[in-house]
Amino acid sequence: MAGFKTIADLEAALGGLAGRAILVRSDLNVPMADGKVTDATRIHATAHTIRHLAEAGARVVVMSHFGRPKGRDESQTLAGIAAPLAAALGRAVGFASDCIGPATAAQIAGLAQGGVLLLENLRFHAGEEKNDPAFVAALAAMADGYVNDAFSTAHRAHASTEGLAHVLPSAAGLSMQAELEALNRALANPARPVAAVVGGAKVSSKLDVLGNLVGRVDMLVIGGGMANTFLHAQGVQVGKSLCERDLADTARAILAKAKAAGCEIVLPMDAVVAATLSAGIAVTTVAINAVPADQMILDVGPGTIAELERRFAACRTILWNGPLGAFEFTPFDAGTNAAARAAARLTAAGTLLSVAGGGDTVAALNHAGAAEAFSYVSTAGGAFLEWLEGKTLPGVKALEH
Repeated sequence: MAGFKTIADLEAALGGLAGRAILVRSDLNVPMADGKVTDATRIHATAHTIRHLAEAGARVVVMSHFGRPKGRDESQTLAGIAAPLAAALGRAVGFASDCIGPATAAQIAGLAQGGVLLLENLRFHAGEEKNDPAFVAALAAMADGYVNDAFSTAHRAHASTEGLAHVLPSAAGLSMQAELEALNRALANPARPVAAVVGGAKVSSKLDVLGNLVGRVDMLVIGGGMANTFLHAQGVQVGKSLCERDLADTARAILAKAKAAGCEIVLPMDAVVAATLSAGIAVTTVAINAVPADQMILDVGPGTIAELERRFAACRTILWNGPLGAFEFTPFDAGTNAAARAAARLTAAGTLLSVAGGGDTVAALNHAGAAEAFSYVSTAGGAFLEWLEGKTLPGVKALEH
């Protein structure tokens, strides 16, 4: 990962931030119910950057998308986010009923130093997702500088995520900077040995992730339903388990690529099985080569957990994406919980750097009570997965020196 511009670089480029109008691309696309924010994680994540700029005397103009409107759609307005953002910041937040135009420009011009203004949904304009130069110019004309604090949208080449960085002095926000630094430590320049834990339901959804990681890590732990495909590809009978049998050749190719790269693949050695996936069902623990034909593998067994704990203890870096079993149902959360807590303990002890990301991953680590002890947990979703795949993220590349 090449070096990227920081707020300190932006401050130097502008000769100071006081009085400067700074466009901040945040991700305020948060879940809401009955007009109330139900999860303010992303609001609090970007608040640090907005507060930092405001305290430096900047006139802070916050931009975001919300939902997937096709043109102006009042059901997708950001107006309801102004109050939660103000609460997170501990300062007043104004609201502009559009994100471009003379009225919005006048509101920005009228902001006092340290003032904060939230713009209406960027996606009310088609030019946002099209990265239309005219829309980029309309946004840029209202500001002196640009800060991208939304890593979660960095895989999209939109006007507010990529276009603006080419026409205004630009920088990564504090949240974006923390994310990029964590990802760099985990994969670009890691302390070794490095292990990657990749779980989830299907191999097909993570082919690019697996293909990239086997050439980058020392050990790849495969869990969840996708492990069944690899077991099947090696001739192991997996009963009624979720298994993409048509991807057996693909799985064998990944195993061969890993061997050639010196990456050890770790698959379950035992499993918790049941007749169906439902809470309270009778379960049995069996060796991985003894799965009954009428049963489903729904979690890793205690032998696998003990082996993972032993292996984690020898690692310096762990990258985690996806659960090891059907963690949403007790008792099939036991494997993920135990492995996550082992990584958390090692992290707390200072012997392990642990970086995790992906929707199910965050939920699983929170469920295990381990997320707070991890070195870094990304909520970026699609951008995190594309980074795992080794893809160039337009919003990050645009911020490089």
